[in-house]
Amino acid sequence: MTSSPCLGTARRLVASGCELGEGPGWTPATKALPARVRWLNILAGELHHAAANGSDHVITQLARRTSYAAVTQDGDYLLVAQGMLSRFNPETGAVEDVMPFEADTTPATRSNDARVDRHGSLWLSSMGCNAETGAGSLYRLHRGELTRVLEGLSIPNALCFSPDGRFAYFTDTVTGRVMRWQLDADGWPLTSAGEYNAPEVWADLRDAGGGPDGAVIDADGHMWIALWGAGRVARLDHDGTEIAHVALPVSQPSCPLFGGEGLSTLYITTAHEGMATPDHAAGDGDLFALDLSAHGFKGLAEPSLVLG
Repeated sequence: MTSSPCLGTARRLVASGCELGEGPGWTPATKALPARVRWLNILAGELHHAAANGSDHVITQLARRTSYAAVTQDGDYLLVAQGMLSRFNPETGAVEDVMPFEADTTPATRSNDARVDRHGSLWLSSMGCNAETGAGSLYRLHRGELTRVLEGLSIPNALCFSPDGRFAYFTDTVTGRVMRWQLDADGWPLTSAGEYNAPEVWADLRDAGGGPDGAVIDADGHMWIALWGAGRVARLDHDGTEIAHVALPVSQPSCPLFGGEGLSTLYITTAHEGMATPDHAAGDGDLFALDLSAHGFKGLAEPSLVLG
């Protein structure tokens, strides 16, 4: 367990009660809609939106288990869902299927973590619906073409990228380690003799008290990573060492995100998946937030997804 400085305790912002809250993102303002935070309740197939202060909470029911909604250059979303990638218009609710995504796998899989890289391409992952060992894979959707870059994962998470786009990070939660992959000028893992180079162990979190889950990189290039089961989000320096953390009153944070004014508020999704008796009073499954502007921390704007 860490003895790193605590930056504060995140407060409950939205009582969303998600079984598996995940995939948070900050959606910029459009002519029709204000800036807002978005997140998914994967197992229920729900897309959530709320204003920066947690007001105006809206839930949209989706047709599939969905883990991420990437903002495209056109201002709509690409939904990363079980069996399918689809485009979703947040103003009208219209959905258009784009391409199958592991639609016929055995054992059955669903989408999990995803994030747009600094090149405007989407990295996305799959895992077994019952977290079967080695059933998951990691993909990159680049200019409309989907390529698998790694397989044999169990619970892929923590997809995020260095500010200069030179490195990709990810974890297989069950290993307790965060991996780092060097990328070429186009954002692909460097290759050798036609094969992707093996990623290196960047951070060992096996003694962190919880499993590494979703993550985001801040403007300083430091990682903020949710520690499932530990009730905190850790800030890791460039060497993968925990140097600070944000506490939560619940045990299962799933993914952090920077948003709000100046991108200085840390939003955190949580879950009550697997809990025999979720503590709804404490906020298991709700959206939490902590303003970090007093510490000088801020996030990076999310790149828009380029599909063509």
